[in-house]
Amino acid sequence: MRYTKLNASLDATSRLRSLQQRTGLTPNLLCRIAAMMSLEEGPVGTIRAPDDKGKEFNSYTLTGELTGVFGAMVRFVEEDEGRGEPLANDELLLRFAAHIHRGVGLLSVRAKSPADVVRLAIAA
Repeated sequence: MRYTKLNASLDATSRLRSLQQRTGLTPNLLCRIAAMMSLEEGPVGTIRAPDDKGKEFNSYTLTGELTGVFGAMVRFVEEDEGRGEPLANDELLLRFAAHIHRGVGLLSVRAKSPADVVRLAIAA
């Protein structure tokens, strides 16, 4: 997965602000956690984030040296077990953004404090 910038949805951006105040974690860390939570839930398929008008993240800030790992995880969850063509980079990015959007929604319900984030990490 290759990208230089990725925009979160407006809804996710609003929830990230609230999560940052409650947990003290930065939006990029919250997005990483959110993406992992969403990937655990399974594929998003053709479901998209509602918009891309929210906070902009550059690739180094959002995934850093783990960009390849996140790309591989999205590919693993989203591709149909080797049947058919591999997903193109643009499609992988759309699905990664959808996972962030879905994951931020999940995280905003489950994380009310820093301790909740630790509990989520231990449970995983």
